[in-house]
Amino acid sequence: MACEAPTATGVPLARWSIAELQREAIERGLVATIGGTTLWRWLQRDAIRPWCHRSWLFPRDPNFRAKASPILDLYAGRWRGKPLDSHDCVLSADEKTSIQARRRAHPSLPPQRGRPGRVEHEYERLGAWAYLAAWDVRRARVFGRCEATTGIAPFDRLVAQVMAQTPYRTARRVFWIMDNGSSHRGARAAERLRRRWPTIIPVFTPTHASWLNQIEIYFSIVQRKVLTPNDFASLHDLEARLLEFQARYTLSAKPFQWTFTRRDLTALLARLQRGEHQWAA
Repeated sequence: MACEAPTATGVPLARWSIAELQREAIERGLVATIGGTTLWRWLQRDAIRPWCHRSWLFPRDPNFRAKASPILDLYAGRWRGKPLDSHDCVLSADEKTSIQARRRAHPSLPPQRGRPGRVEHEYERLGAWAYLAAWDVRRARVFGRCEATTGIAPFDRLVAQVMAQTPYRTARRVFWIMDNGSSHRGARAAERLRRRWPTIIPVFTPTHASWLNQIEIYFSIVQRKVLTPNDFASLHDLEARLLEFQARYTLSAKPFQWTFTRRDLTALLARLQRGEHQWAA
């Protein structure tokens, strides 16, 4: 029963809880009575958690393998079958859009003994930033800037900010891993970047594969540690907090331990081909 969708059995629920399973088991006559603790223990023993769910997205890019494989090679320190040398740089870049600055109607209260921090529900919107950032995969450095909008010009300003610094200014090759956002998508964008910075080698993720872009890991850290809960005195305060955290994070950052390899990619695509999409991350 716990492995069935509630709606499949006529129960108007999106997913099961312990209490609802307990009630349904009794109503169906499966048991005369059962405690919630016992039911929880049974589910834990079989690693069943019907109150949890994961989202998945079926790869629609016909060139998924061809686009994903070079990115996985770069994360493994290789390019076209050869090891990267010490003068090569690998950057992962993207935009985190529409980050709102919300000022709460009353000041947020810090946590106290026996009570979590509290944030006023009512707020005033003060505007929003787009946060553009690039993560150095090998050296664990992050570069970012706040812009009023996304687009070609803001993204090029991020690239210029990075490429003006050491070691990128004099590097033999600088790989930029990017998704298919309109500001840096396709052959025209690649040519624009290479014309201004000849050492740049653009590498694009497959469509709907942002999980292959390591900058998304950093963005998730920013979301948890800087933006939640969202309470800022001004738009300037939001920008200052983002850039101060960026500097603080870089001081102690280490490269992300990326474990998904070409072999995992082959196994994933094989499962999807067999129709086992429920296991896709």
